Amino acid sequence: MEKLIVIAGTNASGKSGLGVELALKYGAEIVSADSRQVFKGLDLGSGKITPEEMKGVRHHLIDVAEPNDFFSLSDYQRLAYEAIDDILGRQVRPFLVGGTGLYVNAVVDGYNLNGARPDPEIRAKVEAMSLEELITYLRDVNPAALERVDTLNKRRVERAVEKAMTGAFDEKESVPRYETLVIGVTWPREVLYERIRERLSRRLDEGMIDEVKNLRAEGATDEFLYKLGLEYRYILMYLRGEFTDFDAFYDKLFMEIRHLAKEQMTWFRKRKDLHWIDMSKDPVAQACDLIDKFYNRN
Repeated sequence: MEKLIVIAGTNASGKSGLGVELALKYGAEIVSADSRQVFKGLDLGSGKITPEEMKGVRHHLIDVAEPNDFFSLSDYQRLAYEAIDDILGRQVRPFLVGGTGLYVNAVVDGYNLNGARPDPEIRAKVEAMSLEELITYLRDVNPAALERVDTLNKRRVERAVEKAMTGAFDEKESVPRYETLVIGVTWPREVLYERIRERLSRRLDEGMIDEVKNLRAEGATDEFLYKLGLEYRYILMYLRGEFTDFDAFYDKLFMEIRHLAKEQMTWFRKRKDLHWIDMSKDPVAQACDLIDKFYNRN
């Protein structure tokens, strides 16, 4: 199989910058694995890498969908495969870089996805259920699914219930398409939390609230923004007056981003093939050591 380098990590871990430095060293192109950066206009809120930060490295799967578009895991996997195969076909090395664990796993593990569109009535019914009701439904109807889904993530549980309601009980076996090296990027918890706070404050200063205002003015629906979660959800709530003041909004958003970082770590730690690097001790050198051994391995 062709070889693929994967750089995965939590919010504010520095994975995008590390990906660029490594891509420059190996003459690679980057395929983004971020569920919000696929949408045009979601820049500050998604932490989208800027053209300056790309340093001339070509990036794929950024700005490939319009706000309000339905964009599924199957859509992402299909486009990621196309981008990676195109890169390989030009005799260039592909790097998959991102923090959306489901997107990373779909490519690395080769999830067998059918690409079916959701039934709007079933989706509305599922989204009206509480997390407890969803888990109870799965326990009664398809208990095997509970072993595969993160039961703390309501959206993932909703998708599992959707499948069960449509009779899609059987999970087809995954078929990896590439030989992969998965590198994990993070920091000690307190250092990571401080990086998250600094990043959040900086993006708010740069106009993240105005970004959401503009998205709404240009037609992005409140439903779409709310479902994006984190920055987009809580800025929307702030603009709708659902917080007592800016400080209450800031504290809640900071807490939720920290919680997501913990979830991301839990998700990635499930991968037994992931090689963690110490970001405080020359991460480029550590990653290069792993990558050189991987590329030289027959």
